[in-house]
This record gives sequence, structure tokens and C-alpha cells, in this order.
Amino acid sequence: MLLVLIVIQFFPPSENKSDTTPPTDLLLVENTPGKVEAILTNVCYDCHSNNTIYPWYAEIEPVSYWLASHIEEGKEHLDFSQWDLYSAKKKAHKLEEVAEAVTEGWMPLDSYKWMHGDANLTEEESKAVADWANMLRLKYVKAEKPQ
Repeated sequence: MLLVLIVIQFFPPSENKSDTTPPTDLLLVENTPGKVEAILTNVCYDCHSNNTIYPWYAEIEPVSYWLASHIEEGKEHLDFSQWDLYSAKKKAHKLEEVAEAVTEGWMPLDSYKWMHGDANLTEEESKAVADWANMLRLKYVKAEKPQ
């Protein structure tokens, strides 16, 4: 078992890092208030974008595989870097989920909050994100409806 742990240190998973922000990124496409942008960047973007800021313990295997799995799953559900590629219907649905997730407290994940103390959203921060998501959602609900 020890030998396996030593060997896997030499085979880390690929990192979720990009040198550039794609033009399809939510923060480039939408007019996001500064407070909400800061919350999204600091709390959500690690798992829901193309650019994760890795903590020191991400260099330890098998922890890095566990993190890579979380990031991959997070991006499957919502990828802010690909935001502008989503249909209006999908954007409206994802915004509804964002509002619900922060209001009900199931996002960010407890496992993320344990390691990132600043990811514990205050009631005011949760409300700011939910209000923004609900307001933006209306734009996409209207875009879905035939004129």
C-alpha cells in the first residue's frame, strides 16, 4: 500500500488551469455586480470554471484525484467558463439552481467549506447571489418565450 502511495505521487491528474479567460465566461458576458462577482470568483469558480486556484494539499496524492473528481463533476453541472454557449433555457435553469443552492446552503459543498473558511457564505452574501441569479434568470425566461 505504501509503495502504491509513493508511486502515484509521480502521476498527478491534470490541473484545471487556464492562462486566459474565454470570451464565453459568465463574468465577461453578464453585467455582474462587483459584490456578486467577488463571491462567484472566490467561492464558486474553483469548481465551476476553467481556472481552479489549488490549495497546498492538492499536491498530495490521492487528494489531488479527489479534487479533480469534484472539479470535473462541478463543471458537468455548471461551467461558468462556458456560460455563453448555453441556451437561454439552460441559463434560466442554471440560475434557478444557483439561487436555490445558496439559499438552501447545499452550495458550496461542506467539504469545500471545511478547507476554505472564506467560502462560508453569510446570509447577506447568499441573498446577494440569489437575488442576482433570480433577476438575471428573468432575462433568460423572457428570451425563451416566443415574441
